[in-house]
Amino acid sequence: MTRPDGHSSAATARFAAAAALALLGACGSDGNDLSTGYPLDDRLRFDQVQVLGSHNSYHRHGRPELFQALLEIVPPLAIAWDYEHLPLAEQFETQGIRQIELDVWADPQGGLYARRPVLSFVGLDPASGIPALDEPGFKILHVAELDFESTCWTFVECLENVRDWSLAHPGHVPLFILVEAKDDPTPDLFQLGFGTPVPIGPAELDALDEEIRSVFAPGHVVTPDEVRGDHATLLEAIQERGGWPTLGELRGRIVFGLDNGGDKKRDYIAGHPSLRGRILFTSSEPPEPEAAFVKLNDPIGDGPRIRELVAQGFVIRTRADADTEQARTGDTTDREAALASGAQFVSTDYPVPNPDFGTGYLVAIPDGTPARCNPISAPSECSSLDVENPEHLGRSS
Repeated sequence: MTRPDGHSSAATARFAAAAALALLGACGSDGNDLSTGYPLDDRLRFDQVQVLGSHNSYHRHGRPELFQALLEIVPPLAIAWDYEHLPLAEQFETQGIRQIELDVWADPQGGLYARRPVLSFVGLDPASGIPALDEPGFKILHVAELDFESTCWTFVECLENVRDWSLAHPGHVPLFILVEAKDDPTPDLFQLGFGTPVPIGPAELDALDEEIRSVFAPGHVVTPDEVRGDHATLLEAIQERGGWPTLGELRGRIVFGLDNGGDKKRDYIAGHPSLRGRILFTSSEPPEPEAAFVKLNDPIGDGPRIRELVAQGFVIRTRADADTEQARTGDTTDREAALASGAQFVSTDYPVPNPDFGTGYLVAIPDGTPARCNPISAPSECSSLDVENPEHLGRSS
């Protein structure tokens, strides 16, 4: 089946990605083995680094007319949604982002999110005019019917943007993609004709894995099976190894995590003990057998637990800011706590300041190039250039 991006089939996409990965992963742009630029790659583990992440990485600001209406009707929501990001590849290229977050909504028939009834409320055309939204497959948006602007409209499109940047920069530190499966309906208070989201259960989670497989060659993605290896569980692998595999094993590759807990997490694990055969790592803490990645979003309240888990070799995602609050006030307390905690993925809405707020608030990895050695767990001989060195990033051109 032809996809809206012009690819003739999933098999063709896999073949192209596999071929590019084989060529680019073996050599840098000058034909040299990339590992020669990273002398610690056989010892420095993925859990011993720290990188900058972006929250709701696809998110664009809503239309001015709609934003103003929301600001008058539900000001807390409008204020919390008052941010936007560059396209994914530009975040990687210009802002040093190495962890992203994507919200996915099931749309197996296509067209569920192609019409935006709320726009008629503010005198705008509700038709999106975006062909990709008419096609079957997971769509990318923040809140159904209200906050839907994105830099990439489908999960596949977003992943292709990641894949293409990764293949063109084979020396990058592993990229971590956090996926949140969403199906919450938005109350239709003004009877505008809002749609009903498709509930996400086992079949939809299987389809999520398949969309990832349709974009990436198998060797391009770091799976739970690979990290577990010969161990009985992921937890046992992390504990016996002392952490994740080395950067030498994972450099230039992609890791996926599931943001959800509750029923969606249980459905994803069901039939796949310790995530056998799955693509995404679930947020799981010891003694859960799936424990390898943990989401702990409060860097102050969760700080002691974050440091404890980082010291044990688990990878953690936390947040430096939320709901535009810190950026508006200039308060850096959470930011500094997040960086000091050792959480490997420090997520923000502000890799650059919002000039409208006037506070200059932003988040960057101190002395990162753009990543750095983990302040809690990295060996003393590690330098930021051992994690990612722009001179050894590698390009296909």
